[in-house]
Amino acid sequence: MIEQPAYTGFGFSDEEWGLLVGLPQSVLTAASAAESDGTKRTMAENAAGLEGIAAGRESASPLVAAVAGEIVARVGDPEAGEELPVIEPADPKATIDDVLARAGQAAALLAARVDEGQAGAYKHWLVEIADQVVTAASSGGLLGLGGDVVSDSERRFRDRLSQVLND
Repeated sequence: MIEQPAYTGFGFSDEEWGLLVGLPQSVLTAASAAESDGTKRTMAENAAGLEGIAAGRESASPLVAAVAGEIVARVGDPEAGEELPVIEPADPKATIDDVLARAGQAAALLAARVDEGQAGAYKHWLVEIADQVVTAASSGGLLGLGGDVVSDSERRFRDRLSQVLND
């Protein structure tokens, strides 16, 4: 007997599942790109984001746990010391706009396919990932001292994401 992919149990097509699985990493990238912080801070943001993604495996939501499990299987487990490559988009604004548009698509998809609890858990998880990324390293300051924990541009991204997702 051939084992069915995890997404079929939730009623998603391969393309729809790709949207849901790709979005958490994209949120991480966009949240990090919201403020140009330098390599060391960006690495800290990536690590915090990957930990947030991996923590989804422990979610009470079967959807979040399945998505998180698939992402960790693909990109690596931070508990095993694995790290994501640092992605610094050439056009951060375009990246952020794209992520927000895909978040809106995901919210509409979830509203149509899963119950409110599953949809809410997934959307809240995305906002938590963004929050972990933007609070991972201070922006501004000198030699890592001072600065804002969350810059205005990071706060704007997180708030826009939350608004798009109605979280």
